[in-house]
Amino acid sequence: MADTWTLGKQSFTSRLLVGTGKFPDFETMRRAHLASGAEIVTVAVRRLDLEATGQASLLEWIPKGMTLLPNTAACFTADEAIRTARLGRELGMGDLVKLEVIGDPRTLFPDVVGLVEAAKVLVKEGFIVLPYTNDDPVTARRLEDAGCAAVMPLGAPIGSGLGIRNPYNLRIIMEAAKVPVLVDAGVGTASDAAIAMELGAVAVLMNTAIAGAKEPVLMAEAMRDGVAAGRKAFLAGRIPMKLHAAASSPMTGLIGT
Repeated sequence: MADTWTLGKQSFTSRLLVGTGKFPDFETMRRAHLASGAEIVTVAVRRLDLEATGQASLLEWIPKGMTLLPNTAACFTADEAIRTARLGRELGMGDLVKLEVIGDPRTLFPDVVGLVEAAKVLVKEGFIVLPYTNDDPVTARRLEDAGCAAVMPLGAPIGSGLGIRNPYNLRIIMEAAKVPVLVDAGVGTASDAAIAMELGAVAVLMNTAIAGAKEPVLMAEAMRDGVAAGRKAFLAGRIPMKLHAAASSPMTGLIGT
């Protein structure tokens, strides 16, 4: 059986979600999206040029068949995020929304109070809400209780490339959550993506790690493979860590003993 996961009423096979910002050009973005195998792509609604048409429009370069995930990037209040989500829906981008309410312009850490407030409003309006949050299990639980379809704790600050800084909090969130947990932000290379999946993440969302690489298309392939490898390792179940060695072969019945 296919190893699928679900958001709302949609099922997906790829566990890598990609973004659209910071690419050197639209063609490179398109090629990277195809190489990634991703089925979901996030788009910052507030950064779209709504007057652009044809090939001048970013949306024209997103491969056909990818599910759009509009996001509320650059929103610093709950009200801004709510209005931006509504705009994405009015533009025909659907009911999925990656909810961001930023609390600090330097670190881009979320304003968790505003995040929960906005989530409650958007869930009531029928949105399928995927909130970008910090790696706090309490906030994750409150977002789940608010009706969010998933929670997306950060691995490290947005665009930092630092990798998974607090795997223990992520594990706590994943063990407690009854909705999908996606690691969002901070991934720098394929091994970071694999670690996130090995911890038990349902999927990983990234943008800068691919778009900012020297070879974005090749990095997209690496991230695709890293996510797949991490998922398989999680399903396989790793051996427990031990302080001392454990021989691979039995120590009894050796020749000469």
